[in-house]
Amino acid sequence: MGKRRRAREAAIQYHFWRDLQRGETPERMDDFWEFCPVKANVREFAQPIIEGMIAHLPEIDERIKRYCENYNLNRISTVDRNVLRLAIYEMLYRDDIPPIVSINEAIELAKTFGGAESGGFVNGILDRVRKDLTRPAREAVSSSQKERQN
Repeated sequence: MGKRRRAREAAIQYHFWRDLQRGETPERMDDFWEFCPVKANVREFAQPIIEGMIAHLPEIDERIKRYCENYNLNRISTVDRNVLRLAIYEMLYRDDIPPIVSINEAIELAKTFGGAESGGFVNGILDRVRKDLTRPAREAVSSSQKERQN
């Protein structure tokens, strides 16, 4: 398993744990890493994802609610909800990751950790998010491309 996949798994585990604790976070982030030990290069990729998901959680959850019409956010399984949060965070705030990569990774994570319908559910929601993006779906946005867009 690659470091990025393992880092995404750690991010989902962190947010799954956070959901079960009703939004509470550990006093020290090192407490989580003791519970979920990973190699340094995995942690290096996971840490900004975890922090970014926390920082943008209201916007991410609002996006999920928008695409899950007539479906309460809390009725989505904890695994599926956090897989969606991860992918939407990457799609909206991580220009260095192509959206299609985020979608494919999320589908695989949902299939691995979610229920029988999780992969299809996650795919359906993320495809709708992708269609609303203004950046290319299959490539990362470089710094020079960002400057030209602004």
